[in-house]
Amino acid sequence: MLMINGLACLLIITSLCVIMVRTAKKAALFYSLQSLVLVLLFVYLANEMQAHELYMWSISAFITKVFLVPAILIYAMKKVDESQTPAGINVAWLIPITAVIVTLCYFVVVPIDLPLVAHLKPALSVSLSHFLLGLVCIVSQRNIVKQVFGYCLMENGSHLTLALLANKAPELVEIGIATDAIFAVIIMVVLVNKIYRTFHSLDAKQLMSLKG
Repeated sequence: MLMINGLACLLIITSLCVIMVRTAKKAALFYSLQSLVLVLLFVYLANEMQAHELYMWSISAFITKVFLVPAILIYAMKKVDESQTPAGINVAWLIPITAVIVTLCYFVVVPIDLPLVAHLKPALSVSLSHFLLGLVCIVSQRNIVKQVFGYCLMENGSHLTLALLANKAPELVEIGIATDAIFAVIIMVVLVNKIYRTFHSLDAKQLMSLKG
């Protein structure tokens, strides 16, 4: 249990790294590291809960999240210049915001009476916090590429929540989640590239001309 809760907390640290770094390549590397932590969580959860379906989840997540999605993001951003795009939220604000989110999610989870996750409430609160951090990434970043990573963080958070609460779900559910995530990322990076070729900018504040 301690290892599971510890790995869940490590997800928060890697989320902060994804949000704080300036370039998509570095963010993709931290996202890959975070996904590896998520895979380890699935393995430990499978052993702890005797949910053998999670072993298949871990294999699927390893292929799609650790390798495929980061590779797509890095390849798609090869010809995009991010150097002129302003940074998003200041680190001095990000850390206390994260602390508030994690604390609130913990107090939300504590009253929940579910025998399935009785000893994993810290991990459950982290999964909810992770989802909200993805939202923070989307609304706080001026770089539209980093907003794509916000979606990826939200997806990892919801994935962990599903693993904790519905770990007996068949492998087909995991395949559907992974497929949705991959196609969503592909669509978003295609749109980002088209926007960049048209406006020569990734700054969300400079894209007001996209309004109809």
